[in-house]
Amino acid sequence: MYCGPGNNGGDGYALAALATAAGLDARAIAVTDPAGLRGAAAAAFNLARTARVAVGGLASAGDAGFEPDVVVDALLGTGLTRAPGGNIATAVAAINAASVPVLALDIPTGLNSDSGLVSGAAVEAEATVTFVGLKAGLFLGSGPQLRGQLEFAGLDLPEAIYAGAPALLKRCDTSDLAGLFRPRSRTSHKGLNGRVLIVGGARGMAGAARLAAEAALRVGAGLVHAAVATDSVAQVMAGRPEIQCRGIDGPDDVADLVANADVIVVGPGLGREPWGERLAAALLGARHPLVVDADAINFLAGHPQRRHDWVLTPHPAEAGRLLGKTAAAVQSTRAITVRELAQRYGGIAVLKGACSLIAQDDETSTNCPSVCDYGNPGMATAGMGDVLAGVVAAAIGQFGFSRQSIEAAVVAHALAGDDAARDGERGLLASDLLPHLRRRVNPL
Repeated sequence: MYCGPGNNGGDGYALAALATAAGLDARAIAVTDPAGLRGAAAAAFNLARTARVAVGGLASAGDAGFEPDVVVDALLGTGLTRAPGGNIATAVAAINAASVPVLALDIPTGLNSDSGLVSGAAVEAEATVTFVGLKAGLFLGSGPQLRGQLEFAGLDLPEAIYAGAPALLKRCDTSDLAGLFRPRSRTSHKGLNGRVLIVGGARGMAGAARLAAEAALRVGAGLVHAAVATDSVAQVMAGRPEIQCRGIDGPDDVADLVANADVIVVGPGLGREPWGERLAAALLGARHPLVVDADAINFLAGHPQRRHDWVLTPHPAEAGRLLGKTAAAVQSTRAITVRELAQRYGGIAVLKGACSLIAQDDETSTNCPSVCDYGNPGMATAGMGDVLAGVVAAAIGQFGFSRQSIEAAVVAHALAGDDAARDGERGLLASDLLPHLRRRVNPL
């Protein structure tokens, strides 16, 4: 246990005492003089001494004959205000150099608990146990990388304690699926389950429209039409006759499909040539809920407008184009950025990436962004965003335009990605998610 100067260090001493009582060989490294501990932290140190925990300084960390199976980071908690220095920085380096798993208590040392930003050195943990409340920094910036597996310990505190504390983020979970994707009525028919129109698939980019269309079907859309370049029709329909596909030359060729749709996805494989730009210009004004993705987002960045019934699904670079920021600036301010997107463009914004964020244009102070921390690095591959666009559209088509629908769609997509990655993250394909999507939207 590497124990710091405050309450986080006290947690380390308490854990050392409990581990010793359980028959484990636990040792504590006092990175600062325990004589400076106060209150609960001092009590925890005394508990460790009473339990006969061996306590040494940094110099004793490499004592011959003691080879730990796990190293515990109990250096600094949520009170971090500057980069770790001195003995703390030395201890962080020692922890990261360990050849065994690292457990962080409350939050990895060096990680800002609100922003997820790192200034200087930070511990990279195999797992983190966080106490009392989830910290936003565990889901933002470097948080998803540094925290490892996340466990929450509420310590059985009464709910009243949380009443006066405004949340920075709302964590999505599987209840978002179960609450929406309920068993259908026995008299249900396809016309009641959403008519989705996918517009995109320029020449050479048929796959994007195909992925979005099939994802919409797998999530339960009753009817899915794809309006694509004439050269792309055969590729979109190949092996999936349930997709109704039409080759189009421009907006006039899709007018009847637009009129009959419940929700429209514009962007997958749309391209930036005049063909795609004409379609984007026409469809962004359609009188139906929209899912705006890929090149339709790039078009929107150059032709800003605002409406209340669309979902924007940018990755960080696209979000940067919408707001005039660099992708790096977006990543360092993700929670702020997703709110800016929703406020500037209206509707609902989904900022994709590790721990995707969702925000709605709502000026009330209680409307914090939602975060989905399911998903995995294997999903960082071509076509994943197209699949998400189809999932979002199918949820809107079945349950209406609402934040609840979009949150459920994001969760279903991420969980399907985790299902598909069970055989390994590297080499995961966007199409690997499709069979798992069907299972995820039919919860038991």
